[in-house]
Amino acid sequence: MVTAPTETSHQTLMQPFTRSLPSKLLRLREMVIQRFRPLVHMRQLTDQQWRIIRALAEFKEAEILVLSEWCTIHPASLSRILPKMEAAGLVTRRTNVADKRRVIVALSEKGWALYESILPDSDVVYQSLIEDIGQDRLDELNRVIDEVIDALSTSGSSRHS
Repeated sequence: MVTAPTETSHQTLMQPFTRSLPSKLLRLREMVIQRFRPLVHMRQLTDQQWRIIRALAEFKEAEILVLSEWCTIHPASLSRILPKMEAAGLVTRRTNVADKRRVIVALSEKGWALYESILPDSDVVYQSLIEDIGQDRLDELNRVIDEVIDALSTSGSSRHS
């Protein structure tokens, strides 16, 4: 049986669900991802696999923990995804010469070719985003997001550790 909450004297900063920051950010993320998802899925990639390819295309190679952070994929999940991507010929993995416990991941030739094949379609999606929200607003959104990430990564980690 569900009962109504009792009235308390505690003032809360919690916003109504429709104004909840986590909820709004998730809705925004999903609305943006929905535009790119068909490009990825038609190539039999998951959203996570595309993030990995996208990050490696930009940064060339990365150790697993760094790649996990870049792609916001838990290291345990990444350790399950990467062998499948390697088996599909999309990435290569090698041991770090300086520390044999660390593994470095990079795109294979097939991974690079797949990335290159997605770029023209991705540009079309980005252009539609610009048309829908405007270049200035997109730039402002990126700026604000970067500022919030910076603020939360420096202040929040020390407060909640």
